Amino acid sequence: MTQSPATPLPSPKERRRLRESGSLTQAQVAERVGVSRETVRSWETGRTTPRGHKREAYAKLLASLDCPTSRQEPSKHPAVTVSLKKSPRPTLVAVTATVGATATVTAAATPTAVLDEEPPATTPLTPTQAFDALYAFCAPALVRQAYLLTGRRELARESVERAFQLAWQRWPEVAVDRDPAGWVRATAYEYALSPWHRFRPRYRHPEPPPPDAADRALLTALLKLPTPHRRTLMLYDGVGLDLPETAAETEASTPATANRLLHAREAIAARLPELSDPTALHQRLAELASTERLRAARPPTVRIGSERRARFWTRAAIAFTVALIGTTALTVRSAPTHYEPPIAPGAEVQGVPPRVAPGSLSDEEVELREKLRDETTNGPERLLPLGR
Repeated sequence: MTQSPATPLPSPKERRRLRESGSLTQAQVAERVGVSRETVRSWETGRTTPRGHKREAYAKLLASLDCPTSRQEPSKHPAVTVSLKKSPRPTLVAVTATVGATATVTAAATPTAVLDEEPPATTPLTPTQAFDALYAFCAPALVRQAYLLTGRRELARESVERAFQLAWQRWPEVAVDRDPAGWVRATAYEYALSPWHRFRPRYRHPEPPPPDAADRALLTALLKLPTPHRRTLMLYDGVGLDLPETAAETEASTPATANRLLHAREAIAARLPELSDPTALHQRLAELASTERLRAARPPTVRIGSERRARFWTRAAIAFTVALIGTTALTVRSAPTHYEPPIAPGAEVQGVPPRVAPGSLSDEEVELREKLRDETTNGPERLLPLGR
C-alpha cells in the first residue's frame, strides 16, 4: 500500500535530533524501519525522503521518540543517584548515561538536610547497587570505545572487565572520586593499549574486520595512527572531552595534546576525505562502534571475578611470605654458630726420603697375579694331610 505523500515528517535536522534524544543509532533505526543504515543517513541529511510503508514506519518511530514520556533534551540524560554511607555527610555519585559511545559520571559532595515532616528525597544505595549502576551505564560504551582503540572485540571486553574489577577492589576510593567514569575509562584504555598483548598467543593474529567497506576503511585508518594520537582522537572526537580534560587523562600538556589531535585528524582526512569535518568524524565513530553490537558481562559476574582475583593474589602473597619465612628460618638454623677457618690448600714438601717398604701393587702386578692364579700349575700332585 502506498502512503499518501501528505504524511507529516520532521525536517532532516529534527529527525537526527529525535534519534539522538532517544539514544538510538542509525543502525538501530534502520533495523526497526527495515532499511539499510545508508538509507537512514540519507534521510537525516535530506538527500532522500522515505516513501510508502517505510515512510509510515519511520513517521511512527519519530512520533514515539517525540512523545512527552520519551522526549529529552540532548544535554539532559537519565541519572541515578548513589549514596555511600561513610560519613555523616554522604557522598552523592550521579551516574549519567550519554548518547552514542560516550558515558560520563560526575561526583559531587552535597550536605544532607534533615527534615522533620518530609522524608528524604533520595534513598542511599549500597556499594553493590552503586557499582552495578555505574557498570550498567558505562560498560557498554567503554567496550565500544576499547574496540575502536584496539580493533579486537575480545580484548575490548577484557579491558573493560579488568578495569571494573580493579574499580570494585578499590571501590571506597573510586566512589568518592571526582569522575568515577573517567577513572574506569583511563584504566580500561591503559590495559587495552598495553604493548604486552602482542606477545599473547590469542592476540597474535588479527580478528575479522567489519563487513561494511566504509567501516573497514575507518577502522584501518584508526589503527594506523600512533597510540597517543589514537587515544587523543577517541577522547576528544569520540567521547567529547574538551582539550584540557583530554590532556589531563592522557598525561600530556595541552599544546602536545592539540598537536596530536591535529595530526590524527589530518591522517584520517588524508585517507578518508569525507571525514575532514569533526562533526562527521564524531558521527562515524559512534556508528562504527555501534555496528558491532558488543556486549559486556553482567555486573555480578564482574564483581565475583574481582573478588576471586583478589582472593587468589592474597593467597599467593601469603604463600610467598610463608615460603620466604621458612627459607629464612632454615638458613638461620643451618648457619654455623662459630668461625671455622678454611682448609689450607696442599703444598709440595721437599726432602722426603724415598719409600723402601713394599707398597700397594701396581696395575701390571695385579694383572700378573690374577693370571697366575687362574692358570693350572704343571708338576706332580701335591699331597694334603687329611684331618681326623
